[in-house]
Amino acid sequence: MEPVTDPSKTPGKTHSSRKRMTGKERREQLVEVGRAMFAEKGFDGTSIERIAARAKVSKPVVYEHFGGKEGLYAVVVDREVERLLAMVTAALAASNARTKLERAAMALLQYVEENSEGFRILVRDSHAASGTGTFASLINDIASQVEDVLGAEFKQRGYDPKNAGMYAQMLVGMVALTGQWWLDERKPKREDVAAHLVNLAWNGLTGLEPSPRLSAPGRIPAEASAEAAREAAREAVRDPKARAKELKELEKQRQKELKELEKARAKREKELRELEKAQARELKELEKQRQKELKAQARSREEPVAAE
Repeated sequence: MEPVTDPSKTPGKTHSSRKRMTGKERREQLVEVGRAMFAEKGFDGTSIERIAARAKVSKPVVYEHFGGKEGLYAVVVDREVERLLAMVTAALAASNARTKLERAAMALLQYVEENSEGFRILVRDSHAASGTGTFASLINDIASQVEDVLGAEFKQRGYDPKNAGMYAQMLVGMVALTGQWWLDERKPKREDVAAHLVNLAWNGLTGLEPSPRLSAPGRIPAEASAEAAREAAREAVRDPKARAKELKELEKQRQKELKELEKARAKREKELRELEKAQARELKELEKQRQKELKAQARSREEPVAAE
């Protein structure tokens, strides 16, 4: 066990020689120390004694601020959940469906890269002390937001919006698991990982691009609240150049979808024509068969008469 150091009893230093922290400063210090230790050791591997020793305070100071290890852990997890949710919420404020997907993937990977300790805490423990702030519940919160986005997109494109929740879980799960893998791997760079994620999610396995690239790369403000992040995204959309670019992308996507619909319609019409031809041939054959049977019946009636 690491020794606990009380600053007031350090040899050779008087209490007045060190600047005393305010209650708020001390609380923030303990949160940062706890965050680092929970990421390094996990919840069960971290003790109040170790936290106090690293922060150079006595155990009662930690208890005074958080009531115990569980209270400190809950604060750390809540902050990480809020930070990641704010970044993802800002990403989903984009107007273009593909841009939403790109920015959401980038937001998670940016969080993993810039807040590795926080992400390790979210994915490694899911301890009861975290309450609803587990990684699983966080993923469900994000999936709920994505479900709203997909529901509107599905309705607009003529798909069943009831399936939006299922597709949201698929998309978010794919991105989240990739983030967990990339936490330790860190290759390739996050923009390339995001581009490949979007490539698979947007194009599917049968339409993969050989060298995918993001159409709208960029960072998400990490420290912004959810509302501030949404406002920042709305401001970006209102920028004339950014808006013009998005509209161009939207039109490009719309034209692509129209061509695909036209191809599908032409294919369907061809199939209908082939079906009609097949039915006409079948009717012709049936009529031929019927005429043949009628002739056979007529001959069978004539033969007895001739015999008489």
